[in-house]
Amino acid sequence: MENETLDHVTKVIAYHPRYLEHYLRTQNFILNCDGPLSEPYRHYLAIMAAARHNCSYLVALHEKRFLQARGDPKWLNGLEFVPAKLRAIYEINKILCHRPWLLNKEHIERLTKGSFNWSLSEVVHAIVLLAHFHSLASFVFSCGLTQELDTQTTSSHTIYNNLCNQQQQNEQINGGSPPSMMSMLNGMNGGDGQFAKVDALMEKMKVLSQKTDECSETELSNRFKNVEMQAAELPIQSTTTEAPKIYTQYVDDPTFKYQDFTRRGAENVPTTFRVQDYSWDDHGLSLVSQLYNDVGYLLDDKFRTAYNLTYYTIAGRQNVDTSKFRRAIWNYIQCIYGIRHDDYDYGEVNQLLDRPLKMFIKTACCFPERITKKDYDSVLVELQHSEKVHVNLLILEARNQVELLYALREIMRYMT
Repeated sequence: MENETLDHVTKVIAYHPRYLEHYLRTQNFILNCDGPLSEPYRHYLAIMAAARHNCSYLVALHEKRFLQARGDPKWLNGLEFVPAKLRAIYEINKILCHRPWLLNKEHIERLTKGSFNWSLSEVVHAIVLLAHFHSLASFVFSCGLTQELDTQTTSSHTIYNNLCNQQQQNEQINGGSPPSMMSMLNGMNGGDGQFAKVDALMEKMKVLSQKTDECSETELSNRFKNVEMQAAELPIQSTTTEAPKIYTQYVDDPTFKYQDFTRRGAENVPTTFRVQDYSWDDHGLSLVSQLYNDVGYLLDDKFRTAYNLTYYTIAGRQNVDTSKFRRAIWNYIQCIYGIRHDDYDYGEVNQLLDRPLKMFIKTACCFPERITKKDYDSVLVELQHSEKVHVNLLILEARNQVELLYALREIMRYMT
């Protein structure tokens, strides 16, 4: 990987070297290594995925890499110029991006049994790519990144050396702890008021960690439904002007967008996806690896690293367990998409995540193209840039896993 150049997004992720390693390994594997789909197909799927959120950064990057992979330049004129086989997966791209619960085994069957000749391995490779770039678009917008391609390039070898040196220095300064996602700016963003917020969050996490009383199954279910309904009624952040439709040639049915999984008084509410019935650990991981070159283990390492990443510090305080806060973010994201972790008390979400953070998370997941730099700057103001990036990594990975869970469940149903 010494000669591989890093784009701007990767440089931002590099705030967290442990995660970066898994991210680069996975992205390199699904784009460049052995797999059922050709290289031009892979980059075109990235374009199709990113265009659903009008993510000009990723579209432009993969248009360039599509041409470098000797893709047919005519394809860049729009969807009507691509082969019927590639065009056929667009429906899955659209549904997976905005309402993954609508995916069913018939979508898989039409690709594999129709005239389009998709193998099941090709379908899985495509779905892994689509989910990756949908969630990466969320990351690009939620970090407030500029939408211009970064002209500077840095070799991964150089940046890894810099990161290792930086990590060693941090460990010497902090007694073994690198700067935390939760280590706060000292007095730069609101002074004592922000420290009061940090102290309150620490106290809530401590109380929740010490709680021993257990809720009944009925109460746990009711708390999930309560958070789910609150999420549905939460407004999303919106820009003052509608984002320009730059990539209409890559977007079919542009009015198809996220709709709240459950709405008060709505009919035909979809069934909650219960992790006890189909989980990543017990089902998704083995199925995706079976059908596509063990990619599941790369994805699993990436999920686990993002979920468990912690430096045990907060505002200069040592030995702080932030796992409750991180789990609340992860499970809230999946709740927005109708996924319930049966063993989790969703009452913790309302105790640990305030309304502005919930609004930011929902927008970043469902309408990332509406997030502006101002939105990024105005949420979690007590966090350093690297710490906000960590929150956005949780958004990226929790959303990525949502899409894979829904898709792999339907593939399993199709296979059985």
